[in-house]
Amino acid sequence: MVVLCVVTATTFWLLNALNKDNYTTIVNQPVSIQFDEEEYMAVEGLPNEVKIEINGNGWDLLKKYLGVSQDPLEINLDDPSHQPYLITAEIAQQMSEHISSTNLVRIVQDTLFFSIDKIVSKKIQIIPDTLANTLAENYDFASPITMDPEFVTVKGPISVIEQLEGKLLVQLGENNIKNHYSKLLPLELDKTKRDFLTLDEETVQISFQVVAFIEKTLKLEVKKLYFPANVNIEGDVNSVTLQFLVDERKQNDLEDLNLSAILNYNNRNREDSSIAVSLNVNRSFLRDITFSPDSFDLIYE
Repeated sequence: MVVLCVVTATTFWLLNALNKDNYTTIVNQPVSIQFDEEEYMAVEGLPNEVKIEINGNGWDLLKKYLGVSQDPLEINLDDPSHQPYLITAEIAQQMSEHISSTNLVRIVQDTLFFSIDKIVSKKIQIIPDTLANTLAENYDFASPITMDPEFVTVKGPISVIEQLEGKLLVQLGENNIKNHYSKLLPLELDKTKRDFLTLDEETVQISFQVVAFIEKTLKLEVKKLYFPANVNIEGDVNSVTLQFLVDERKQNDLEDLNLSAILNYNNRNREDSSIAVSLNVNRSFLRDITFSPDSFDLIYE
């Protein structure tokens, strides 16, 4: 019985207190940032409320504090990309009119920050993502990589487009390729950009040819060039072993090259009196050229 009396008395006191005016409190007022979404896009979450200090009837303040029937204040921005913030003093009158059931004492936050960019369209280059293991070992491109289309137009907020650095990488979807390649591939944006950007093309045709390089080993005669009469090489060596890779399409041309190992005295290492072995020809279809031994010490008599 005593508890009931206390609860009843407290309830009457609270109801009576709430009927009084001239209370002051701080509440969160919902806001809605409005702008032309055909011309601009938010690249970060927009502020959806602002702290305000209000004065008024206890019931009205309680409803505001509890967020009951609080319509957001619409804040219209004409050019949100020009200035990434709003001084709240500029919307004080608008706020005061919006919460007319109470009196605005002040807007606690002096600034609202946002990140809204201009929407633009830009043409960027499609780049095949050719990693180190795209082709199989001892294989190389036998033709330029062709793409259709070569460029794609991307549309969205300018700051996100600039992160692409003018190119869109396309994964080939294969590794260790040994055969001629031609595939229609999807054009896809990074997950972090898909919510902001759109492309005017969905696919790209990528094609290229490949060639194998065959391992070869030959025994070559050593030829000395420009050696003075009093200079020789250490050891009685007349030949060296040549290991190299040759374009499979050019194997039949090897005999016409008359390959030989050259010791050119003019190219000697003057610091340690040694001389490196070199090949007498330089052809693009020969690569990874190594000799054994690959150098000799010079002997001066």
